[in-house]
Amino acid sequence: MALSYKEAQLVKGTLTALREHGETITSLFYENMLREHPELHNIFNRVNLVNGSQPRALCRVILTFASNINNITELIPQLERTCNKHCSLGIQPEHYELISPYLLDAFGQVLGGGMTPAVRDAWAKAYRLLSRMLSARESQIYGSFRWSGWRRFRIDRKVAEADDVWSLYLVPSDGKPVPSFMPGQYVSAQVHMADLGHNQARQYSLSNAPSDGPGSSYRITVQRDLGARHANAVSACHFNPGIVSNQLVDLSVGDVLNLSNPSGDFFLDPTASSVPLVFMSAGIGIAPMVAMANAALQTQPNRLISWSYVSESRFPPFRSHIKQLAQKYPNLETYSSFEEQDLLLDRGGTEYYICGSEDAVPLMVKRLTDAGVHPSRVKVEEFRTGERAKPVQQIASVCGSSAGYSHSGAAEGTRCPVNSGHGISLEFISS
Repeated sequence: MALSYKEAQLVKGTLTALREHGETITSLFYENMLREHPELHNIFNRVNLVNGSQPRALCRVILTFASNINNITELIPQLERTCNKHCSLGIQPEHYELISPYLLDAFGQVLGGGMTPAVRDAWAKAYRLLSRMLSARESQIYGSFRWSGWRRFRIDRKVAEADDVWSLYLVPSDGKPVPSFMPGQYVSAQVHMADLGHNQARQYSLSNAPSDGPGSSYRITVQRDLGARHANAVSACHFNPGIVSNQLVDLSVGDVLNLSNPSGDFFLDPTASSVPLVFMSAGIGIAPMVAMANAALQTQPNRLISWSYVSESRFPPFRSHIKQLAQKYPNLETYSSFEEQDLLLDRGGTEYYICGSEDAVPLMVKRLTDAGVHPSRVKVEEFRTGERAKPVQQIASVCGSSAGYSHSGAAEGTRCPVNSGHGISLEFISS
């Protein structure tokens, strides 16, 4: 079902208008679709819709797709992160079919006479091509899942890791075992928002290694999200606080929530190699790194690891645990700053893992860039949502074609993995 040359040219011919009006188009798309299908609020991230991150992300998808319409096969590796995310939210082929007319109508509303019948038909065909590519890969991922849809989990333990940071130990309500996962992956957690009248889901890294509680439980680590702080000489307030994260940290032992299967393409396979590892984490970005470190050291106790973990708090999450690991494994070196960290540049094949906020990630990336680390050895996960031009350019300049954006989150609605082997983020549904 490839596009003809004429159809591809019609799609590319809309690029100028899309660059100028893309966010208006995508904002109209969401507004129109959600007005007629309010049930989709159970899937879409309300915070990202309100702050404009979701329309910006979709605009970027459309521009990327249109720009590469003549080389569609080159987009396939970039879809992996998107497909994992969609599967964690239960996206099905019928969702793509539902989206199509609203997206095309939004094009027409903004482009006016530029959206001729021929252009509309070309875009409809292009969209079907992309959606079938996504659905085909998602079908494979679903086939590897151990349960279908959402599964009820009960909070078995709740542990304070730092100020406003909690680890939730989750056991299945049905009493059956939980499947293993790759350290660094995430689950989607879904809760009902009574004041909104619908469900909301967010992605949270699993912060324990699979062998920490074999077959029995998962652990996610959640930070309270107060929102953006604005202050003047008289008062201070916060805007857009995290609605899911804040509800999760207020839950008690015995409360239940829905979880997806573990998913995500940012992970460490602890048995695939024995090369040295360099972890660089900031804030709540420490969560997946704890899972990776636990798994790596349990599997290969003598594996050399250099780990910097930076936090605005005097007592960062998992501080005691990391100290215990360092005492038990002398081959684990820990640092409280990126600048002082030994990057193990003299060790052949060292692998680098970065995780943190959109402000911290560029600093970590720059450190590796300045040190001459080849981008093929770098894997990055950035906790955020939406695209910011400067960080995108900074990371792209380091990682080139071997790194790309993706999403999930240990903080409210904010997880954007940038994983080796992938390019620009493609995402239709952000949560």
